Amino acid sequence: MTDDRTSSIARAPHRPRIAVIGTGGTFAMHARDPFDWIEYSESGIVHPIDTLLATLGELAPDVDLLPVTFRSLGSVAIRPADWVELARLIRSTARRDPSITGFIVTHGTATLEETAWFLQLVLDIAQPVIVTGAQRPANTAGSDVLANLRGAIAAARDPASAAHGVLVAMDGALFAARDVTKAASFELHAFESPGYGPLARVDADARVTWRRGAMPRPGTGDGATPWFDRALLEADAAVVLPRVDIVMSYAGADGVAIESFVAAGSMGLISAGLVPGRPSAGEASAYRQAVEAGVVVVQSSRAARGVVPPQAFLARDGVIAGGDLSPQKLRIALMLALTLHDATAHDAAQQRERIQTLLLAL
Repeated sequence: MTDDRTSSIARAPHRPRIAVIGTGGTFAMHARDPFDWIEYSESGIVHPIDTLLATLGELAPDVDLLPVTFRSLGSVAIRPADWVELARLIRSTARRDPSITGFIVTHGTATLEETAWFLQLVLDIAQPVIVTGAQRPANTAGSDVLANLRGAIAAARDPASAAHGVLVAMDGALFAARDVTKAASFELHAFESPGYGPLARVDADARVTWRRGAMPRPGTGDGATPWFDRALLEADAAVVLPRVDIVMSYAGADGVAIESFVAAGSMGLISAGLVPGRPSAGEASAYRQAVEAGVVVVQSSRAARGVVPPQAFLARDGVIAGGDLSPQKLRIALMLALTLHDATAHDAAQQRERIQTLLLAL
């Protein structure tokens, strides 16, 4: 990184090799006409990543792009099992070919932030991982496929990227997986990091200019204490992540949804509470009963910049404070935390304390 905090891709010491893993989504879809910006999935055509890269042509003449097929999914179809398999693919590919400079994951935008956050929490590789997508298919007018992929390539080959964990590259900006969220349905500038802003920008000449400090992956490194069952990264391990559900609070909400999730087998519940982070009066009793039944309840806020610190009313009810993580990010972290049983914890209260400490540290 230079003194002006700008990294030049022209100074790379060798020809970068970047693996591009395609998972489908708008990025890979084929629209029916140049302005089919909304219902393009109706075409039924989803291009494999190798076909798509060949169609797009040369994006960076001094970079080798290595297409890696995962599976073609609309992002509304992504499940936790897919996250596990994707993480395993990235990890095994990095181990098999250490010459790879970085990874790009092309992804549908609806759940892109969730996939990026899962990868941020579990991956333990040295290479940067960049997740990108598109708001408009490649064959439509004003498509952002090429620009977003070019930005992801610039980030994946920048030596500074690895210190930031998993990044999201959209519309000329790089975002931390922890903070990024999709804030608009159809605009090209659809992704934001409320309260924080992007980590960096990708300039027109494909130079990356960093504006914020590093966001390292939590719980990684040789001396790190495991906080989730790392067996889920092993290719032959059958892992089913614990069920965790999100309950949205609103005026007049009662305990029906909470009780239903508990009956369905939820091990954890995220309360996307009223601002500044409280459930409705009609939900409170149901949450207390869920805690008594052994369900881990985490209080968050439905506000874009919501913060829920530890508070007396939460402690009395056995509810964990979710800090400033969004409900969807808290859900993923709790799913992982629940995979690891703390043998040193003598009761549920100590388990909750362990998870509370973890969530506030992420």
